Amino acid sequence: MTDATFPASAAAPQSKSSLLVVDERTRKRNAAEKRFRAYGLSAIAIALIALVVLMYSIFSDGIGAFRQTYLEIPVTLDAAQLDKNGNRNPEDIKKVLTTTYGKLLDQSLQAVMTQNGITIEGIAAKDVSDLISKEASAQLRNRVLANPDLVGQTIDARVLVNGRVDGYYKGRVSMESAARDSNTSPAQLQLADALKGKGMLSTEWNWSFLTNPDASDQRPEAAGVGVAILGSLYMMLVVLFLAVPIGVAASIYLEEFAPKNRLTDIIEVNISNLAAVPSIVFGILGLAAFINFAGLPQSAPIVGGLVLTLMTLPTIIIATRAALKAVPPSIRDAALGVGASKMQSVFHHVLPLAMPGILTGTIIGLAQALGETAPLLLIGMVAFVKNFPAAPMEGLFDPASALPVQVYNWTQRADPAFMERASGAIIVLLVFLLCMNLIAIFLRRKFERRW
Repeated sequence: MTDATFPASAAAPQSKSSLLVVDERTRKRNAAEKRFRAYGLSAIAIALIALVVLMYSIFSDGIGAFRQTYLEIPVTLDAAQLDKNGNRNPEDIKKVLTTTYGKLLDQSLQAVMTQNGITIEGIAAKDVSDLISKEASAQLRNRVLANPDLVGQTIDARVLVNGRVDGYYKGRVSMESAARDSNTSPAQLQLADALKGKGMLSTEWNWSFLTNPDASDQRPEAAGVGVAILGSLYMMLVVLFLAVPIGVAASIYLEEFAPKNRLTDIIEVNISNLAAVPSIVFGILGLAAFINFAGLPQSAPIVGGLVLTLMTLPTIIIATRAALKAVPPSIRDAALGVGASKMQSVFHHVLPLAMPGILTGTIIGLAQALGETAPLLLIGMVAFVKNFPAAPMEGLFDPASALPVQVYNWTQRADPAFMERASGAIIVLLVFLLCMNLIAIFLRRKFERRW
């Protein structure tokens, strides 16, 4: 029986729906799509709001670390106190303690108050002497030791004020809070206002925050991230020169040359597992292997770099293998078809095409290592370090700190000025991470090839 002879009564019923008319199923489908788009936009909005709140809290608390209050007063370097023998011998001047320089600063401040007619009702002598930071006497001593000819002269000294007075001009301290604070008083803040009115006290940009080392608990106004920046840089150099060549070479072998058998399957599974291991486990491994067994010094960038290398290797290997897999097999087949060897096809054709992904994954792995704290705590990099490490290679074995560890260290201190310093160090760390990600984007665009 053909279609021509098929009974008309048995024909399929004609559908009355039309593409121009929206039926119930179409309306439900369109509503579901609108809801999904709304969910996506809501998720993006929530993420952006959370990011804005986070950035605002960090920058509002930490921007004050990049500004510092200074006092400029004339200081008479009394030769009778600093050089009793009068021979300007640096060795004799070096024997004078910082307490003597502190007394000279106190005497100079008292003289300035008298000359300018500054009188504050109810101010104690301790409030006057404590207005100047305890770090100022050490800085003045270092200046005299660098130039002993200053002894006996009157010089203009630009010194730090204490953290409470500095916080007063940043909005962190008020007259009401000073009345309840044993480390300052409203009279001390009034004295600071009087000195500022005379043009001797000012709040300026603080480059020293980026160059100074850490300071003691009593001197938050002098604390800086200089040693932490240098320590982080040294560790990143170790990771760069160890993790990148080892990780890329291992990825190329596993992806292009290794036979597919049970051994390589076990290796691949272990690499994936290592990428998910908590970072503190690598710290325990570094403590046992590099410090207890190998005898390397604690709190040294070389140990921190080795630990971060172990932690970063799985990330680099996984990213590099993903980049190699993304290259079409036709590239390999074409190279082999024109007579290239396996190694030539990999290094002359596959690797250049995979280079953008490799570089991006490598820099992201380095950025992840830069922000790690837990493994560095276990190898002793939380220790207080005042001196800068030497230049490489010697400096890799000197005590140092790191930016994330410095943030952790400052948040554990009681003085609220250290919280400002910690937020400032977070800003520095975010700038480093932003620069590394921008470099990754630039390299990806530069080496990107289309096929």
